[in-house]
Amino acid sequence: MLDRLLPLFPAHPGGRSPVTCEYRCGNACAHPEANETGNEYFGDVVKDISRRRMFKAGAVMAAAAGGFAALSGTAAAAAPAPVHHPRPRPVPGTDFDAVPPNKLDQVSVPAAYDQRVVVRWGDPVVPGAPKFDFTKQTAAAQAKQFGYNNDFVGLIPQDPLGLSNLLVVNHEYSTEVHMFPADQYDPANPTEEQAKIGWAAHGLSVLLTRRDPVHGGLEVVPSRYGRRITLDTVFEVRGPAAGSKHLKTSADPTGRKVRGTANNCSGGVTPWGTVLSGEENVDQYFANSDKVTDPVAAARLKRYSIGAGASTRKWERFDKRWDVAQEPNEPNRFGWVIEIDPNDPNSTPVKHTALGRFKHEAANIKITADGRVAVYSGDDSRFEYIYKFVSKGKYKPGNSAHARRYNSALLDEGTLYVARFTGDSPAAEIDGTGKLPADGEFDGAGEWIPLVSGDQSFVDGFTAEEVYVFTRQAADKVAATKMDRPEDIEPNPVNGRIYAALTNNTDRGAAGKAGVDEVNPRVGNKNGHVLEWEEARGDAASTRFSWRLLLVCGDPKAADTYFGGFPKDQVSPISCPDNVAFDRHGNLWVATDGNALGANDGLFSVPVTGPERGHVKQFLSVPVGAETCGPVVTDHLVLVAVQHPGENAASSANPTSHWPDGGTAQPRPAIVSVWKKGRFGLPGRIGER
Repeated sequence: MLDRLLPLFPAHPGGRSPVTCEYRCGNACAHPEANETGNEYFGDVVKDISRRRMFKAGAVMAAAAGGFAALSGTAAAAAPAPVHHPRPRPVPGTDFDAVPPNKLDQVSVPAAYDQRVVVRWGDPVVPGAPKFDFTKQTAAAQAKQFGYNNDFVGLIPQDPLGLSNLLVVNHEYSTEVHMFPADQYDPANPTEEQAKIGWAAHGLSVLLTRRDPVHGGLEVVPSRYGRRITLDTVFEVRGPAAGSKHLKTSADPTGRKVRGTANNCSGGVTPWGTVLSGEENVDQYFANSDKVTDPVAAARLKRYSIGAGASTRKWERFDKRWDVAQEPNEPNRFGWVIEIDPNDPNSTPVKHTALGRFKHEAANIKITADGRVAVYSGDDSRFEYIYKFVSKGKYKPGNSAHARRYNSALLDEGTLYVARFTGDSPAAEIDGTGKLPADGEFDGAGEWIPLVSGDQSFVDGFTAEEVYVFTRQAADKVAATKMDRPEDIEPNPVNGRIYAALTNNTDRGAAGKAGVDEVNPRVGNKNGHVLEWEEARGDAASTRFSWRLLLVCGDPKAADTYFGGFPKDQVSPISCPDNVAFDRHGNLWVATDGNALGANDGLFSVPVTGPERGHVKQFLSVPVGAETCGPVVTDHLVLVAVQHPGENAASSANPTSHWPDGGTAQPRPAIVSVWKKGRFGLPGRIGER
């Protein structure tokens, strides 16, 4: 069935397949981006102040406050001149033989490393889960089994050595044409049971795992912690928008209880041992927004790309909550940061409204200088924004049940900000080609613009309630900087800087679209870049920061790429950065999604300081049609989520991948553990010879 429909799907400009585009994000790239605002950038608004004068003031502030100067010994505006040794000593954690780009149907790892599948789609999670049967699936079985399309991976230690861990995994989306035999699934006429299987395949899984101290790898251990969270799980709505008139439905007239979570992309483990997860491309699940006639409501739905007509999965046929014409507020109940407590299988998960509503890629935390909690999150769409939330209350160290409840409540009251970036180079030097400006770096200053705090709105024409629920429109109003798909954002635990993956934006600079600026410097940006910033004084509560681009990704042989100043002939090609993580040395690890260079996606290590800064090395690659997600890097273990293997096929009729089971098996998304084979049969340290 889908083989006949496939040519109607527009080709994705990067490396994603049409099927992935349709089922993951509702073919977002084939539609006009939701941000059609013509908001002027700050530099255009204050034309009497040159961009260079603005940056000098910001650079003085940043240098006086610490900024990049405190960490690199050079002012933020000055291009460092790294000295590269002919044979530089590898940075600890990155000493391995780089995996070459490839198109193999396997997880490829460096020499002297081994791997093991930890858990795959359909494996048991909850006690009593039946054995997976691809041809005879039921919703009841899937609700007890590992869900589909794993993304974020989090480890929560259960012992001082980290041998026993709770493994928490997001299940971002369902790809029904691959989840069922081709003769059982008709995309135009799915059955109700198939829809319910899809609901159960979403959400999160919690498992207890054990790291084998002798043979390496990770294995699942049956336990009371096994839990599935699905689109039928009840969530508590908390924070300032709880009970809002915009969240009330016929099923929930209180606006305080939401059924389910959808399109959970990346996330983060909190300092108190819970997991935050971002609801991302939630728009695609809803239907019939074109039947909403109220102009204000229609504009709000359009700004969030809520679908007109029938949805891809046709869920609206089986539950009116997916039909906007019948439940116009239901879309407002998705697009939040959620929190779950894996240590308490009976706890009610939460949707935190104080962090705003948009397409959250992730949510990661840094503790401020005075002990409060800062949460960073990106809105993963073309020309969308980067946000930060800073709590009112202070963090209480510990991971007891009391500490978890106390610290979770910190996310219900504070100030929500959106980022504005300013470059330090003359506009004429940012010509869209990726050519570096005269100072040798793409860099500048930035500020966090307050949107709302408690019941006080800082946006003209918006109530506080409206800012929380319709955050995108509020950010439009204050002229935040339109970014190239800001995805995962994480603080570096060693140097204190913040790193963001900007995956790509092929519409940058297109006719009628936002043009280039120094923080998004390439027209038709198909390969993406990695942004690094330092909050003033190193304090996450600051409203000022200095920034620079660490990587401008793509083919190292291309003139428009940049690798932190490291020699380009010594790096691995990298395209479409998505998720980021750090090892204990402070090295950045980047997972890719949609490699536009013709090879499979992979995981890459990148030192961020010293003479090896920008030295990208590929650590692994994933199978045909797959995306690399959720990296976790410890001293003895690397975990990756292999999402949508074989999704470059039109359907399950002719699979292009048979990973991980091999033979003629259907592909199954799975979590993989990788470790170094050390001496005497014991595992060695990751990235050390």
